Amino acid sequence: MTAATIVELETQHTASEASPLAVLGLSGTALLTACGGGGEGSTSTTPPAAPDNSPANNLALTDAARFLRQASWGGTSQEIKDLASTGPQIWLNGQFNAPQGQTLTRWLIEKGFNDASTSNNVNGDGGWVQAIWWKLFSATDLFRQRAALALSELFVVSQLGLPFSWRNFAIANYWEILETNSLGNFRTLLESVTLSSAMGTYLNMKGNQKYDAKTGRSPDENYAREVMQLFTIGLYQLNIDGTLQLDSQGNPIESYDNLDTQGLARVFTGWNTATGTDASGELANAAYRHGLPMMLNANLHSPEEKKFLGVTIPAGTPGVESLKIALDTLFNHNNTAPFISKQLIQRLVTSNPSPAYVARVANIFVNNGKGVRGDMKAVWSAILMDTEARQVNPPPSFGKLSEPMVRLLQWGHTFHATSTDGAWTLGYTDADTSLGQMPMRSPSVFNFFRPGYVPPNTQVASQNLVAPEFQILTEPTVVGYVNYMAGTVNSARNIKADYTTEKALATNPAALVSHLNLCLASGALTPANQSLIVNAITSISATTETGLLNRIYAAVLMVMSSTDYLIQR
Repeated sequence: MTAATIVELETQHTASEASPLAVLGLSGTALLTACGGGGEGSTSTTPPAAPDNSPANNLALTDAARFLRQASWGGTSQEIKDLASTGPQIWLNGQFNAPQGQTLTRWLIEKGFNDASTSNNVNGDGGWVQAIWWKLFSATDLFRQRAALALSELFVVSQLGLPFSWRNFAIANYWEILETNSLGNFRTLLESVTLSSAMGTYLNMKGNQKYDAKTGRSPDENYAREVMQLFTIGLYQLNIDGTLQLDSQGNPIESYDNLDTQGLARVFTGWNTATGTDASGELANAAYRHGLPMMLNANLHSPEEKKFLGVTIPAGTPGVESLKIALDTLFNHNNTAPFISKQLIQRLVTSNPSPAYVARVANIFVNNGKGVRGDMKAVWSAILMDTEARQVNPPPSFGKLSEPMVRLLQWGHTFHATSTDGAWTLGYTDADTSLGQMPMRSPSVFNFFRPGYVPPNTQVASQNLVAPEFQILTEPTVVGYVNYMAGTVNSARNIKADYTTEKALATNPAALVSHLNLCLASGALTPANQSLIVNAITSISATTETGLLNRIYAAVLMVMSSTDYLIQR
């Protein structure tokens, strides 16, 4: 495949050469096509009509492929056929009951990353990068992993912000918290995240102390602020459909103020690293304690009255009880259901869900039909089985830009990629810098991109739409992605794909491209782009196995570099 072929495929639309949209082949109109829907600032309070959310018994292959791309890392041809036969709810039910598998902590131990004589284990990355790629490429509980990745971009902890020894085990434990609670209850997830050693360090709750009149020290407000702003209620009061509540002058109403932050900050005092030793002797005690919830030192907990969000915790209330009241308040706040529901829809399905879609999911968050609030299995089902997600022919305004790390994982799953030596060294620097994204390495607590990000000077902005993933779409990341995948699809890295199915099709370029269109792009490739790719790979001789593989490499790379693929519909 020549560079000219890639450029031709990627520049189907006219745009400024300096624009990242031009590199992707997306004009403003094409971007709107990918990211349309209801605007974030609308104020509709009309109750949504009850949808028909009954599972389809026989999805078409393209619809099955779309579902698997939303709910996991896409699907192999056999998985797509099976889903088309059985329906998505049966697949979801199976995934909800799938065993969790080996933990990251156990993998790190088995690979020797608990060896205290190695500096990188104690003070460096200590195998964490390899561990997370191993987990995401290899785990069979596909939906749990997809859900955990989505939650990691909401409850952000970044390895870049953990400046202490044995952070590999701290962040491994944090991923396990997301895994374990992703299919449980949101209230339990919120508490587990709050008390984790990794989060405690990342947002300064660990070691936070009560007010000291002698020194003038006040409780650190960082976690109090972020747990409201990012993890539960957001900045502004919301309707159940995620739209903004407005005051009499038409302005958004803030959901909390500085006094709320100060009152809540007092709750998060007195907590620090747990005590204890590893009886098995497998871990250094510091690493072991990173895997335990933080513990309360009552002497360092603020004894004063705590007022926030209309709640008053009386002076002298024990710290554990204060924490329970605070987290219950956030969990039950009217904003939490729509605020969380909309972001999870954005991560899996579409950047701009309609207010009605958000309301339907939020109402399930409030009550799963059995009187339970925060049932994550019910929430995930509502997101993926909603009529807006499952519409057979989505409108041009539906979809989202697929994240680079999710594209890489889709390639790995579709083609059964495995590590050639079991070490899963995909290339730490390569994956982080070339893809512009890597699990649990966000540059800040605000994730790689903001849920309300609007590309400036575009029709997206003029029509009050958002396109979160475009915040990390730049000329370097676009070119880096193509170059990284070019060195990945041909098994040049320490990860090898199984192209057995594709080799059987490679003598027929049209059949190969049709197969890749279904498995990778969910049938979204236009006839023109299919012809372009077919013509390009036909020029590659297929008289030898090397030739067949070269055809496959070129076809996979061109499909995964096309705008039809990059925009998940």
